[in-house]
Amino acid sequence: MAAAKLNEPARAEGPHIPVLLERILAEIAPVSGVWLDGTFGAGGYARGLLDRGADCVIGVDRDPLALSMAESWRGDYGARLKLVAGEFGDLDVHAQSVGHKALDGVVLDLGVSSMQLDLPERGFSFMRDGPLDMRMSQTGPSAEDLVNEASEAHLADILYHYGEERAARRIARAIAAARLEARITTTAALSKIVEGCLPRAKPNQSHPATRSFQALRIAVNDELGQLVKGLLAAERILREGGILAVVTFHSLEDRVVKRFMQLRSDAGGGGSRHAPERARQTPSFTQTSRKAIAPSAEEAAVNPRARSAKLRLAIRSAGTPDPLDRGALGLPPLEVS
Repeated sequence: MAAAKLNEPARAEGPHIPVLLERILAEIAPVSGVWLDGTFGAGGYARGLLDRGADCVIGVDRDPLALSMAESWRGDYGARLKLVAGEFGDLDVHAQSVGHKALDGVVLDLGVSSMQLDLPERGFSFMRDGPLDMRMSQTGPSAEDLVNEASEAHLADILYHYGEERAARRIARAIAAARLEARITTTAALSKIVEGCLPRAKPNQSHPATRSFQALRIAVNDELGQLVKGLLAAERILREGGILAVVTFHSLEDRVVKRFMQLRSDAGGGGSRHAPERARQTPSFTQTSRKAIAPSAEEAAVNPRARSAKLRLAIRSAGTPDPLDRGALGLPPLEVS
C-alpha cells in the first residue's frame, strides 16, 4: 500500500491518549482563564482544559498534521480554541499574536506523539519501515540527512549525549561504514545497522534501536533547545499565580525541567565553602512539589506510553527572573549542527 502524503490529514493507527491529563486537571482545579497548550498534538490536553472550564486555549504545534487533524472538531469550541502553527519555544510570541499578553496556564507534553510514531511515513519509529525523516515540522534537514552527512564523531556524540547510548562509537562507526556502500534512507535500514552492533534484547527489555532513534529525533528537532526556550517563554508570559505543567518522558528532558523549576523557585542562599552564597531574590516560581508526579498503575496499564512519564508543576510568583545559567540545567555538552 502506498504511503500517505505528508501534507494529508492521515490518521494514526491507534488513538492518542493524553498522558496524565486527569491528574493535571485535578491539580489545577478549578480550571479557568486563558491557557496555552504548547504541544497541541491530537488536542487531548486542549479539549480537556476547555471541557473543564477554561475560557480559551491557544493550541501551538509545529507539525502541520496536528493542526489539520483538528479541523474536524475545532468548531465545537468556537472562538474558545485558537490554533497557531509554530514552535513552543516561542509560545509567548504566539500568545501575543492572538491577543493575549498574559496567560493563566501553560501545559507542555514533551516528546513524540502517538500519531507521529504510528505513521510509518513520518519515520519516527523502528517498528514500522518508512523514510528516515523524524521532522516534527516536516521542514528542514531530516534524520536521513543527519545520518548520511554528519561526521562519525558528531554522530557518536549525538547517540551518547541524547540517547545515553554506551555503544555510541561502535554504532557511529557502523553507520559511517554502511553509508559508504549506499545512502541510508529508511528506518528499517538504520535499525538493522544498530541491531548489528548490540546484543539481542532480552524479554521485557527495550528494542536495541530505541536509544539511537531517540537521540536522532532529539537532534533533528532540537528538542532540548526548544524546551529551554519554552520554559523561559512560559516564565515571561504567565501572570502571577499562573501554572506551568510539564510532562516529560525521558531523563534528559526531565532533568532540564526539574532543575529549571528548582533554580527559579530558589530564593537564594545555599552557599558553601566551594561557592559563595548568592544574593537573595524573589523567586519567579513556586514548586507545588519537589517530587515529580507519576501515572497511576491503572493509567500505565491502559496506556503503555505513560509508563515513563513524569509531571512537574510550578506556580508563577512575583519575581523577575535573572538571566539563566544554561549550564546549571544539565544540558548535554553538544551543539546541534
